[in-house]
Amino acid sequence: MKAASSPASGSALSALLDVRSALLPMATLLLVVFLVLPVPAFVLDIGFITNIMISLAVLMVALNASKPLDFSSFPTVLLFATLLRLGLNVASTRVVLVSGHEGGDAAGHVIEAFGSMLIGGDYVVGLFVFAILMIINMVVITKGAGRVSEVSARFTLDALPGKQMAIDADLGAGLITPEEAKQRRVDVATEADFYGSMDGASKFVKGDAIAGVLILVINILGGIVLGVVSHGLDIGEAASTYTMLAIGDALVAQVPALLLSIAAAAIVTRVSSPFDLPGQIASQFGSHKAWIPVAVILTILGVLPGMPHMVILPAAAVAGYFAYRFSRPEPEEEVPEAPAPNPSTINWSDVSDEAMLGIEVGYALTPLVDERKDAPLMKRVTGIRKQLSKELGFVIPLVRIKDDLTLDPNAYRITIGGTVIGEDVIWPEDMLAIDSGDIDEEITGRACKDPTFGMDARWISPDMRAEAIVAGYTVVDASTVLATHLNHMIRLNAAQLFGMDETKMLLDNLKERAPELVEGLTPKALSLFAVSAVCRALLIEGVPLKDFRRLCSAMVEATGDGSTDIPLVVERVRQRIGSLIIQSLVPVSMPLPVVTLDPELEGLLSQSIKISGDASFPIEPGLGQRILTAIEESSQRLMLRQQNFALVTSPAARKALSDLLRPRFPDTPVLSFRELPDDKPVEVIATVGGPAEPAPQPQAHHSFTGL
Repeated sequence: MKAASSPASGSALSALLDVRSALLPMATLLLVVFLVLPVPAFVLDIGFITNIMISLAVLMVALNASKPLDFSSFPTVLLFATLLRLGLNVASTRVVLVSGHEGGDAAGHVIEAFGSMLIGGDYVVGLFVFAILMIINMVVITKGAGRVSEVSARFTLDALPGKQMAIDADLGAGLITPEEAKQRRVDVATEADFYGSMDGASKFVKGDAIAGVLILVINILGGIVLGVVSHGLDIGEAASTYTMLAIGDALVAQVPALLLSIAAAAIVTRVSSPFDLPGQIASQFGSHKAWIPVAVILTILGVLPGMPHMVILPAAAVAGYFAYRFSRPEPEEEVPEAPAPNPSTINWSDVSDEAMLGIEVGYALTPLVDERKDAPLMKRVTGIRKQLSKELGFVIPLVRIKDDLTLDPNAYRITIGGTVIGEDVIWPEDMLAIDSGDIDEEITGRACKDPTFGMDARWISPDMRAEAIVAGYTVVDASTVLATHLNHMIRLNAAQLFGMDETKMLLDNLKERAPELVEGLTPKALSLFAVSAVCRALLIEGVPLKDFRRLCSAMVEATGDGSTDIPLVVERVRQRIGSLIIQSLVPVSMPLPVVTLDPELEGLLSQSIKISGDASFPIEPGLGQRILTAIEESSQRLMLRQQNFALVTSPAARKALSDLLRPRFPDTPVLSFRELPDDKPVEVIATVGGPAEPAPQPQAHHSFTGL
């Protein structure tokens, strides 16, 4: 039955949507009919009642909106409502002037009712009532709403650049996702458009009020002339008949106009609030401190001689009741207790964690994230995400920090997708003194290794900080130790944080600036998955994605021959962005320190790769161990010099050598000869597998940079 009813439901929904889409064009054509063709009186009655109904609906929507943008279509609705009213005025003027001599109901029952019942059949009273309505509408409501719209539009447009910069700053800091940033930009642009439109739409209401006065004068003067000349009425009878009809016509048009003016004023004077207008007013007037003085003053007025006691004293009683009612605390709603979890059932929340990045801390480390103690770790984590997002070229996800009672009190873990990538033990009340390799004397403390670089360190009390610095130690607090460890682990595992969703976001952002480049890359040259795989391969080897446009251009060039083999594309891309890779290693003005392989060792490596073909581990184990031992010896000598370097080899051996070195030397970049720009000077500082160099005198090791 469901399968049989589904097509019918779909066709009904489609028909409903077709009717809704055709409703506005049909209504616009109906306005043209009112303006051009004569219509019978009963059609005018329907039109006037419809006009009043629409005005009431607009007013109710405006009062129930939480913020002005909740009724963003109001300027357009105001335009069409004004056009409808003017069309009805033209049609009713035609009927009044042509058939007004026949009696009060010649122009329809609605005009007759407004012209007789509402003003008691006295057209002089009607003129005064109409004049008062016009003054209220034009001088008070319309003028005030127009001024508010003008000022709001001016301030909104002036604040637009600042709001856009604030959104970009929040996005760069990782406080919001790209989707939230895009939605905020849309909201800001919509807000500017709305207030700009309201500034112009308020002129419609003012012009409509002026048109109502002119139409009233035309109906009265034209009716008197036609009644005397064409229909043989005397001046008094013609004035009475046509003035009554003209006033009824004007009043039936001005009542909806007044409603729309009130709606416009309510919209432009709103302040954003989670409540609608009645709820916002009620929440702000719901204080007994405001009603107690009101009740007291009314009571004093009510007991004074000569005052209307029977009117004022009941009002004082009502104010006193409000003061009493609002002074009582709101009864708390009884929230039903959640049923106890059934230990035999397992939910998805028990086996999954939506947070990609996480830090688990023991209970002794909770002061690091306690807001009452300024949450030092939270601020550092935010700074890390902001900095790494800029350096790596994509938004680092939020870091979820939670306590874990299964951990030792001073232990912590850093996880990605539930997998532990780093862990250690810190003491939140102490400071870590790191042996920088050039200390004068050792200090007493709890011996350990710093979690980031593995250097010798000691946990000391804060009062020993000055002594440790004088002795040559680098001293940092516990939150800096954890934050630096987190920073290092995110850099090493950035590829695990980057997927197809992040790739799609980068491509969407680039498409706004280089649409042809994105169209030429995917899906023509590479699929979205392939682009994501290439980016992850670059991140694994420490290549940032911040120049994503250049990376995409390199991908297009690398696939020019139709090749879609990801490892081959990665190598080709690297050769085209060599300067981008090298600029992260050394400044532009300095030569690149490189380490090369001994020709004999290079030959053995190339032969091993050639023989193994497409094997996952093309380097023979014995040869691989020999290379690792030689590079370890060279790297130790270079680390003593505090010198960054890159290992340079042949293009055919680059990837295999990089895969071999990465587990033990993750910070050592491996480049091919083709990745070195022609204009970049190179300084060969060591040859792996060649004659051993004399070890230099020990100098400082890595510097521990606090974040």
